[in-house]
Amino acid sequence: MTVPGRRSSTFTRLLRHGFTDPAVAERLLGLPEMASVRSDPVLLDALGVVADPDLALRSLVRLVEAQEPTARRRLLDTLVTAKPLRDRLLGVLGASEALGDHLARHPGDWQALVTYEAADLHPGVAEFERGLADATDPVSLRIAYRRCLLSIAARDVCGTTDVAEAAAELADLATATLRAALAIARAAAPADDALCRLAVIAMGKCGGHELNYVSDVDVIFVGEPAEGADESKAMQAATRLASHLMRICSEPTVEGTIWPVDANLRPEGRNGPLVRTLSSHLAYYQRWAKTWEFQALLKARPVAGDPGLGEEYIEAVEPLVWQAAERENFVADVQKMRRRVVDNIPVAEIERELKLGPGGLRDVEFAVQLLQLVHGRSDATLRSGSTLEALRALAAGGYVGRADAAQLDSAYRFLRAMEHRIQLYRLRRTHLVPEDEADLRRLGRSLGLRTDPVAELNKEWKRHAAVVRRLHEKLFYRPLLDAVAQLAPGETRLSEEAARQRLEALGYADPAAALRHLEALSSGVSRKAAIQRTLLPVLLGWFADSADPDAGLLGFRRVSDALGKTPWYLRLLRDEGAAAENLARVLSAGRLAPDLLLRAPEAVALLGDPEGLKPRSRDHLEQEILAAVGRADTAEAAVAVARGVRRRELFRTAAADLIGSYGTEENPAEADPGALVDRVGNAVTDLNAATIAGAVRAAVREQWGDELPTRFAVIGMGRFGGHEQSYGSDADVLFVHEPREGVDEHEATRAANTVVTEMRRLLQLPTTDPPLLIDADLRPEGKSGPMVRTLASYDAYYRRWSLIWESQALLRAEPMAGDEELARRFIDLVDPLRYPAEGLGEDAVREIRRLKARMESERMPRGADPTLHTKLGRGGLSDVEWTVQLFQMRHGWAEPGLRTTRTRHALAAAHAAGLIATEDAQILDEAWVLATRVRNGVMLVRGRPGDTFPSDGRELAAVGRYLGYEPGHVGDMLDDYRRVTRRARAVVEELFYGA
Repeated sequence: MTVPGRRSSTFTRLLRHGFTDPAVAERLLGLPEMASVRSDPVLLDALGVVADPDLALRSLVRLVEAQEPTARRRLLDTLVTAKPLRDRLLGVLGASEALGDHLARHPGDWQALVTYEAADLHPGVAEFERGLADATDPVSLRIAYRRCLLSIAARDVCGTTDVAEAAAELADLATATLRAALAIARAAAPADDALCRLAVIAMGKCGGHELNYVSDVDVIFVGEPAEGADESKAMQAATRLASHLMRICSEPTVEGTIWPVDANLRPEGRNGPLVRTLSSHLAYYQRWAKTWEFQALLKARPVAGDPGLGEEYIEAVEPLVWQAAERENFVADVQKMRRRVVDNIPVAEIERELKLGPGGLRDVEFAVQLLQLVHGRSDATLRSGSTLEALRALAAGGYVGRADAAQLDSAYRFLRAMEHRIQLYRLRRTHLVPEDEADLRRLGRSLGLRTDPVAELNKEWKRHAAVVRRLHEKLFYRPLLDAVAQLAPGETRLSEEAARQRLEALGYADPAAALRHLEALSSGVSRKAAIQRTLLPVLLGWFADSADPDAGLLGFRRVSDALGKTPWYLRLLRDEGAAAENLARVLSAGRLAPDLLLRAPEAVALLGDPEGLKPRSRDHLEQEILAAVGRADTAEAAVAVARGVRRRELFRTAAADLIGSYGTEENPAEADPGALVDRVGNAVTDLNAATIAGAVRAAVREQWGDELPTRFAVIGMGRFGGHEQSYGSDADVLFVHEPREGVDEHEATRAANTVVTEMRRLLQLPTTDPPLLIDADLRPEGKSGPMVRTLASYDAYYRRWSLIWESQALLRAEPMAGDEELARRFIDLVDPLRYPAEGLGEDAVREIRRLKARMESERMPRGADPTLHTKLGRGGLSDVEWTVQLFQMRHGWAEPGLRTTRTRHALAAAHAAGLIATEDAQILDEAWVLATRVRNGVMLVRGRPGDTFPSDGRELAAVGRYLGYEPGHVGDMLDDYRRVTRRARAVVEELFYGA
């Protein structure tokens, strides 16, 4: 008797055995049907060790209630006397609500768990075929399928089989099921069966012998006409059989479905025919197939239908699979596919995604398949469809480190076990870790975590996911270092040939040189070599994600050789997360940035500073340069410092541009290309202006001390005045001076000319720093006119002799250095010329159009493609700028917003004033930004300026990567450029020429 207010002893025992609702459990045990076992301690102990004791008891009661009296006694007697049945049955009932439902509907199926012979421990396809032999329709096939599934689940949850064996059994059961479904389809259409030979090829996890409890079963169908049959009719018959097979497995019935049969991995996917002949398959794979399709064929395995045809298919496609790694951009294609999968995961689910998320099952599978495709060409031991078997073979062959393989194997097994248990509960296809506390508790207990199931499960899951995240890319790169390193006894190294294959697959053009660099960087026992061995696997991946991995690795070696003895360099790369990736991007994206860096490698410190890549203001730069000039003993020394600052700032700008264009793992690429263009234009203009200011100050100090006999100013013109300079731009300028009071004009002019000559000499002296060329050809009278004029001389010339093109050139005039008040007066002088009152007359407009047409016909370089020339080509920079400048000269007198030296600002102002329609303004802006980006990209990649796309394939690909195109898409880049500029030219024809 229980004392009121106190718990019964049964309640307490139930609580102690892991029941979360002991009151309900006590009531269920009190039912008359359970009378013979309710006090049996063996039953309670057995319930206490299952994943969900409450669920197991509820399902057991339903099963008992569904039995006839005689069968009920036999079930309960067997349950308490036979431990194998007890463990199997209660284990399944505690882990799977869906299988509990099946047993309640088919109460005799529990007897499938009674036998415990050796043959029952590891059944194969033949045993499962016997289990399905009596199925004659979709409903009976489902019942028989679940009966077989009961035995697989029982062995799985009891630990009789491990996760890999359970996955293999599920694949064998799927094979038997496909055969049974095909037999049903053939029996329903014997005429179709007589017309054709049909083979079913398993793909994906079924093909790889590693199926889940609930997963699409991926297949490909191959058909051939039977002897004497018409091919067209035979293919139609085969398609009907294949479609019926798919419906038998996939369509809902009173017994639910088995699983979807998915044939979308076939050539052309869902748009292609369901069944093809073998020759049609081969024609597609040889001509049209993408890299991922060969990756998918790794797991192809004939499972049903005509065995001879299935084997013919495998023999035919297998050589194509092992040639896939020789395809251009092979590694990039595989990695891009992996990134695309991750990008498509809903943000709300990515942290719970067990299969596709970062550190998930797919990371392991992709990494292993990548290595198989690279090295399976020459090593047949790697040609397994099973992820774990392939991983073991890779470790045995030295293609991955043994310790890495062991850690990855353990992580993969744990994650697959989680996936199995999650799906087993309700037999639903899902890869999401549940959020509900009760679900997590059951999941943790099913994996043997009993003390604090939820906390332990989360800890183990995160630990294994972190291992996968850390290793899945390292797996590919780490052995390249071991190939050139001293290994511990017993370790297997990657052979030189295997290392060469892997580097070639990564896109290295000279794998032998790459191996020499790796050996030089990582050999030895020093702390420096140890840090390099930690960094290099990651860096190799980043180099491979560029258009020129060889240049990246070579540059890294040269920087490391230069800075290897400085204590901060490797520490910066190791400890500052962004620094190493930023350096890799900069070194492998082209020649300019590495050349700038290698002239003063200490600038690498900029890459680790969060503020290091932000451009510095002109005031800040000018202050630094003028202070250095003031400390220098000679003009040469002063300008050497100024040019050193310019080189450092060019590197800062180029690095920021590259990193913003490529993006990093933490920060995506800059979405607005116009912002990148403006940032480069402003930064280069500011640092060139500051450098010129320093050179002027140095030239003056050298001969006159603090004050020149004449006021002197430098006016920026062209792209310099427009703040639109690129890395290799000359500085277009005008020089103006005005004698100081009491100074003879000839003496003042001589002094100003001396300063200009000296300044230009200093800025072009041969040194390790890039020169800054000063171009004054836009001055009055061009090269024939004096280099420097007084303000009064400019006034006289412009009033009397000025031509319309000179007024147009003055639209870009902006003070850059020297006497500010004199520069302001110069701008006041030229404003009426560039923004004439009441705008341009028709004669002036016609003259500008004539000059533009003449320039198009005469200045285009011979042999250049006018559709791809960024400056003078169709819809290029010149087209857009002349159009905008025409609007400035016609309307600048009335629209203050047009009075700017910057093309994009003036275009925006013309649109805001209603002078240019929104769509036209957008088209012109897009074309100008794109053409400017191409020029910047060419300079970054080649290290010298150019107005057309490079002809060299690797350089062209590098420009494409800079512009945001994936490897292998340079054709798209050129097509897009032509399309954008063609549209811009149409707008120019209308707005500039009045067409």
